[in-house]
Amino acid sequence: MSTEQTTKLPNSLEEHWMPFTANQDYKESPRLMTNASGMYYKDHHGNKLIDASSGLFCNPAGHSRKEIKEAVAKQLEELDYVQPFQQGFPGSFELARKISKHTPSNLNRIFFTICGSSAVETAIKTAIAYHKVRGDGHRSHIVGRERGYHGMNIGGISVGGMIANRKTFSSILMPNVHHMRHTHLPEHKFVKGQPETGSELADDLERISMNIGPENIAACIVEPIAGSTGTLVPPKGYLKRLREICDKHGILLIFDEVITGWGRTGKAFGADAFEVTPDIITMAKAMTNGVMPMGAVASKEEIYETIIKGSPKGTVEFFHGYTYSAIPASVAAALAMQDIFEKEDLINRAAEMSPYFLDGLFSLKDIESIVDIRGYGMMGGIDIVLDERPGKSGYATFKKLFEAGLSLKATGDCLIVAPPFISEKSHIDEIIEKLRKGITNYQKSH
Repeated sequence: MSTEQTTKLPNSLEEHWMPFTANQDYKESPRLMTNASGMYYKDHHGNKLIDASSGLFCNPAGHSRKEIKEAVAKQLEELDYVQPFQQGFPGSFELARKISKHTPSNLNRIFFTICGSSAVETAIKTAIAYHKVRGDGHRSHIVGRERGYHGMNIGGISVGGMIANRKTFSSILMPNVHHMRHTHLPEHKFVKGQPETGSELADDLERISMNIGPENIAACIVEPIAGSTGTLVPPKGYLKRLREICDKHGILLIFDEVITGWGRTGKAFGADAFEVTPDIITMAKAMTNGVMPMGAVASKEEIYETIIKGSPKGTVEFFHGYTYSAIPASVAAALAMQDIFEKEDLINRAAEMSPYFLDGLFSLKDIESIVDIRGYGMMGGIDIVLDERPGKSGYATFKKLFEAGLSLKATGDCLIVAPPFISEKSHIDEIIEKLRKGITNYQKSH
C-alpha cells in the first residue's frame, strides 16, 4: 500500500456506529472507499470497483460530476445558509419550478425535505392535514404494504413492511396503520418486466376499507416498484386498480418514488411508466446525484390550495418543516443535476439501455445459487438461495462481489443491481461478468 493510500486510513474504526452494517464483521476487514469517478470507486487498497447500484440508487449521472461540484462551491461562496422559515432564496423557487415540469399531471406544489425518509413523513402529514382542513379529521388511518420500504423514521417504518426494520420498534409504531399483501407471487420467478398475474392483490385495499370504513382512511402509500426489498415489479393493472379504489373512497394515493423517481424506470417517474397518477409523490436520492442530502414531496395543486386556504392570511398554514429544507448548497446541486438530466437526456438514455441491461441480468439465471431474477428499467433484483438464516447468503455473496471488483446494494438475500444511466454497453458487460464471477465464487466457497 502506498504512503498516500495509508494516510487516508482513519486512526480508529471503533467510534463510528455504522448504519445498516454488520459492525463487528466490517471492522475486522473494512471496505473503505477513497475515490470515485464516473462508473468506478477505488478502495483503500487501491482496488477499482465498478458501481453496479448507483451508490444507493443516488448517482445516475455517475460520480464526481464537475458541474455539481462547481455549482455547490459557487453557492457556498455567495450564500451558505438561510433559514427556510419565513425567509427564502431564489434558488429553491427555481428548483421547484423545474421539478414541476417533470412531475405528472398537476402535482406541481413542491415541499422540500432533507431526504427520502423525511419526504415520507411529510407526505403522511400532508395527507392528514388535507383531510382535517376539509372537515374529514376522522380520516386517520394509513394503508401501506408488506415488504414496502419508506425510510427509517417512525412514520416510515410504521407504513413500511420490512419486518427486520419494524420488530425492534414495534412498541412505538404509529397506530391506525394497515398493510396490504406484497405482490411477489411464486409464479413471478424469473419474470422480466411486469408479471401478468397478481393485479387482484390490489383489492386488499378494498378489503381493508370495508373492514374499518373507507371514510376513515386518509391515504394509501406504495412504491411503484418496491425497491429496497429487492425490486418487486407490480403486476399489470395493479397500480391502476389501487387508483380506482382510492378514487372510489376519497383516499389519497401516495407513490414513494425515492428510488423510482428521476429515470430509474426509463421515465421521469414510475407514475409515468405505469400510467397511474397519484395524489402525492415523494422523491430524493437522484435529485442531487447523491452529492447533497435532499428530498421533496410533490402534491396536487388542489391539496396545496386546500391546506393554504384553510388558514387566515398571515398565519402559518402547515406546521411542518426542517432546518435543512432547501438549503442553498443542496438546491445548487439539484439545479446542476436538472441541467445534466436535460443536456445528457439521461432519462431517455436509461430507457434505451434498459433492454440490454435486463438481457444481461437474466443471462445469469443458469447459476445454481440464484433462485430468482426480476427487473424493470434500470433496476433489477437477484435472489440468492437461503443459507441457514435470512441475509446470510446475501451478505456472503456481497463480500465475494466486492472482492471481484463490484460494488452493489444487498438487502437480505437479494442483490440489487441499478447501474448509473451513463453506463455504456461495455460497463453493463463488466457488471454482468463480475456478478457471474462473484456469485460463482460464493457458490464454490459455500
